[in-house]
Amino acid sequence: MELSRSLRFLLSISLFQVLFILSIVRAERSDTRMLLTSDGVTGVKHVEGYCAMYDICGARSDGKILNCPNGSPSVKPDDLLSSKIQSLCPTITGNVCCTEAQFNILRSQVQQAIPFLVGCPACLRNFLNLFCELSCSPNQSLFINVTSISQVNEIDYYITDTFGQGLYESCKDVKFGTMNTRALDFIGSGAQNFKDWFTFIGRRAAPNLPGSPYPIKFLPSAPPESSGMKPMNVTTYSCGDVSLGCSCGDCSSSPVCSSKAPPSLHKQGSCSVRIGSLKAKCVDFALTILYIVLVSVFLGWGFFHRKKERNKTFRMKPLLNVMDGGELHPVDRPKDENVPMQMREDASQTRNRIQLSIVQGYMSSFYRKYGTWVARNPTLILGLSLAIVLLLCLGLIRFKVETRPEKLWVGPGSKAAEEKQFFDGHLAPFYRIEQVQQHHTYCFLDHSFVTLSSFLYA
Repeated sequence: MELSRSLRFLLSISLFQVLFILSIVRAERSDTRMLLTSDGVTGVKHVEGYCAMYDICGARSDGKILNCPNGSPSVKPDDLLSSKIQSLCPTITGNVCCTEAQFNILRSQVQQAIPFLVGCPACLRNFLNLFCELSCSPNQSLFINVTSISQVNEIDYYITDTFGQGLYESCKDVKFGTMNTRALDFIGSGAQNFKDWFTFIGRRAAPNLPGSPYPIKFLPSAPPESSGMKPMNVTTYSCGDVSLGCSCGDCSSSPVCSSKAPPSLHKQGSCSVRIGSLKAKCVDFALTILYIVLVSVFLGWGFFHRKKERNKTFRMKPLLNVMDGGELHPVDRPKDENVPMQMREDASQTRNRIQLSIVQGYMSSFYRKYGTWVARNPTLILGLSLAIVLLLCLGLIRFKVETRPEKLWVGPGSKAAEEKQFFDGHLAPFYRIEQVQQHHTYCFLDHSFVTLSSFLYA
């Protein structure tokens, strides 16, 4: 009896040990799976559709906000927020990993760099995609690793070399028109490659200066496979893309600037006529010859017609010297002072009637009748004139003084108007800097030089 009890006791102990060992093994497997897909510090899952940071947890002493480390799934925004995100970040659709407050801060920060890069839309789009993916991408956890717990104080941003090189190539020649220098001298500290540019962007900004509120470590190398992370590799746009329309000064590889062969072929194939040192196109030369021919024909016809009329007048002059008695007088005889006045008037009418052409006679008859009718009906004519003037002035009802120069000089359906409408709808207002005054003043209170705040724009 006692033997059986001891055996039962030993069996229960053995069974308890087996169950304990199995529970330990299962726990180790679950911990291993969690380590493969989660951050060891924050517990953020590095899987598709999850965020690495979401919402705002605090702020620095200068007011710059700090995000919350949050491994929650991405959130579907409302229609208004979705349209706002699409206007700035067209590559992000569906769910997002940013609140409306975070997006507003993102938009206000990137707008500081827009005036420097607006000359090349391809560069601007690539630059915006860099920060759009960082802030609002629904797959944020795949390439963002937060290395703090309570609030975001430092992050690792995995990016492929392909995206970095494409971003730099599209922006390296962009000019800042106001200063006539490279834009990267202002927003990239004169970077010579994308790694130097990322190093400058990732620096933690000093208090009250523009920049990132926390350090961003850009890691072009691929993350460990065990982490489940993938580097960000959004498609980049080349500055030579014709649809984005970068200017020659901002993109030397643009097809508009490099295609010099077609114009030379066009010039060789065009027709031209050389007269001495003067070279003219065949079309211009033909129009000139046609104009000379038409003018010559018109002058010749006028000269011939006038000579013909003179001959008719010369043949009719003997008839004008007829007297009452039927006696003919020579043409070169001096005029008799006793010739009746009526005969002179008849002779003048006869001369005018003979010299008038068909068109002139018709016009003379029409305007003589018209003048007679106007003189007989003054009230009707004045009333009709006033009515016509008032009718033509009806357009003044919709008269509006236009004070906007873009409406005066740019057509409503032109390409320039469409580009300006797109710029005003998606980007910040552009204010031209007319004068920059730089004051280097010494502050005797804290013994420090005034830095960025010493610039006054007028």
